[in-house]
Amino acid sequence: MKFQNKSNFLLSVLILFFLSSAVKSQDKFPDGTLIPQWFRDNKPTDINKLGKKYILTDFGVKNDSTILQTKQVQAVIDKAAENGGGVIIIPKGTFRISSVFFKQGTHLHLEKDAVLKGSDDINDYPVVTTRMEGQTVKYFPALVNADGLDGFTISGKGTLNGNGLRFWKSFWKRREWNPKCTNMDEMRPRIIYISNSKNVQIEDITVKNSPFWSTHYYKSQFVKLLNLTILAPKEPVKAPSTDAVDIDACSNFLIKNCYMSVNDDAIALKGGKGPKADQDPLNGENRNIIIENNTFGFCHSALTCGSESIHNYNIIFRNSTVKDASRLLHLKMRPDTPQHYEYITLDNIKGNVKTFLYVKGWNQFFDLKGEEKPKTRLVNNIVLKNIDISCETAFDIEKSDLYELKDFTLENLIIKALKPEEQNLNAIGNLKKTNVNVTKVVSLDKSYDKKDDSDNAQK
Repeated sequence: MKFQNKSNFLLSVLILFFLSSAVKSQDKFPDGTLIPQWFRDNKPTDINKLGKKYILTDFGVKNDSTILQTKQVQAVIDKAAENGGGVIIIPKGTFRISSVFFKQGTHLHLEKDAVLKGSDDINDYPVVTTRMEGQTVKYFPALVNADGLDGFTISGKGTLNGNGLRFWKSFWKRREWNPKCTNMDEMRPRIIYISNSKNVQIEDITVKNSPFWSTHYYKSQFVKLLNLTILAPKEPVKAPSTDAVDIDACSNFLIKNCYMSVNDDAIALKGGKGPKADQDPLNGENRNIIIENNTFGFCHSALTCGSESIHNYNIIFRNSTVKDASRLLHLKMRPDTPQHYEYITLDNIKGNVKTFLYVKGWNQFFDLKGEEKPKTRLVNNIVLKNIDISCETAFDIEKSDLYELKDFTLENLIIKALKPEEQNLNAIGNLKKTNVNVTKVVSLDKSYDKKDDSDNAQK
């Protein structure tokens, strides 16, 4: 009996040991909290489980790219919603629309070679209350809109084409005439706008040629972007302000196995702007964001905090290749907005960029709205580790009395740079460096990704 009790005791100790080891080995956010299983359970959408299928052409929508069929497509969405939900199927072909609005229980599926193409006439789009550039305003909706939905999905091998060429040309002409014009002065839609929603999954589709931001997510939680291709050209006509993914006051957000190549930031963390932005309930923080196993072609920054951002917490960017970004990590510090960027980790990254780490004040469209400058602007607990990168400039960091940088960790870095100078790092308080190898080179063998301009603007 004593032997059995002793054996049971030892078995219990072993079980506790292994359970403890398993917990310790689990993935964690930068603040040390465990990453939920939700981030690992990434099953493809099964449209056969989403209710009745509504094939556009079965409901009077013509397979004709020359006519605008917004009302007809919206009627199919409304019919599905009235009947308890279902999947709107876009069959092979090109269907031109302006803005459509999905409702609870409805979903979007684009078959292979199916295209929803945006109208390039802004008069086809309504003016609505929406979210844009860190503020709630009257502006234009996206092509595909979903507000207040639970369980919304977009799937398939088809394409959402913003048809942005006319908007891009008009933007640059306006900028030529008025160099101080804002991004919103040139009226233009986005492609996807998801707001106040949860349990959203967008997968496999191609999003291209957006007139403005490519995809935008506001006040939403438990959002997954899987296996997406997001494109906007840098030539022959630059596609201005075509961020691939704008995350605006969201939590529990996964971006995985995506390809992004756009003429602005690939992933931008938004949330609000202005001296009292942190007191406005319409604004908010971004928390628990994982960006992994992605490939980045041409873009301004692979990851940007800002330019309309208040608080970013527990951000992971890892296991990715950056082929031709201007910056790997860009921290935009607005003197007119209270900001706190913390617990951000970049891990296991390789490729080439123009600048490895870029931290500076951002004064474009500066506006205190008659208030005093906010006092809080802090960046802390930033970790850059296991990175092998070639670049022109290793560190471009501006020291300023307007913000504080502290508690950065640089670990296992191999950086080959035309300008390897590390003196800019003296702007960071409590900087920890372990196995950091920054080597000066006289030339760079850049492996520019050809895919970013193969999707010609005229297509």
